[in-house]
Amino acid sequence: MGTYIYEPLMGSLQKHGALAGLRRWTLERDDSGTIYPHRIYKDGKDNIYHSVTHILKETAPQEQKDALERWIEKKGSADERDMACERGRLAHAHAEYLLKTGAKLARHNANKRGIWREGKDELERCPTKVTQWALSKAAETAPRVSWSASGYARGLRSFILERVTAIHSIEFSIYDKDYGFAGTADALIDIDGKLTLCDWKTSKEVRSDELLLNYCHQLGAYNYALRKLTGIECSQALICIARRSGKPQLKLMDSLALRSSEICFMERCMKFQEQIKELAVV
Repeated sequence: MGTYIYEPLMGSLQKHGALAGLRRWTLERDDSGTIYPHRIYKDGKDNIYHSVTHILKETAPQEQKDALERWIEKKGSADERDMACERGRLAHAHAEYLLKTGAKLARHNANKRGIWREGKDELERCPTKVTQWALSKAAETAPRVSWSASGYARGLRSFILERVTAIHSIEFSIYDKDYGFAGTADALIDIDGKLTLCDWKTSKEVRSDELLLNYCHQLGAYNYALRKLTGIECSQALICIARRSGKPQLKLMDSLALRSSEICFMERCMKFQEQIKELAVV
């Protein structure tokens, strides 16, 4: 299977076209361990990309690493981890269904009526009421979620129906050759009328400030690559953490906080590159 890497020439492509290109992009996954002991990704030119989450894990403070090791060593932790992964997958799939189906219905309606409007950010939008109508229709047809993840899915669904006012892209890949990272962003949507890079999470407990910081740096990486690949400038970024019951835990970053997270992630990238150089020497 061939690999397609999207490398837009900025200024020659419209932003929505560049964004659509990212949805078609894939990298070749390499689990062989012949180059690095962890999973990596390669493009058609043999450039190597490390996952954003792996970089964050390896550059976390030592106390976080120690706490993770202690948790892994606990009896039953493997089963708990598997259950957490499964409920996260199911909740993500539910949010993805709502947004992709809603986008499809809204696009069909807007095309039929010719009601698209281009914003100052050069992204096209249909009227908010059309998007909200489309999302409500998507919710009516959404597949039933397993009881183990139903509360988490319900929290995400309520947030999406109440706050999303436009849908631009869902589950799109980003990468950066210079810093050597790649990842998949959950959603580029308008929240209450503002262009927002959004990441869905699930957690039984309220997430600590330390973990939220990792999530912020993750979105900083995505925002940096998104801007570099498409020229799109996000007004804000949102971490939406679904809970077993009740409303999701929200962490909203404005444009300044988002830029700060970008810088922090770049610093962690450089630290990670030093670590793998030391590993190669050993």
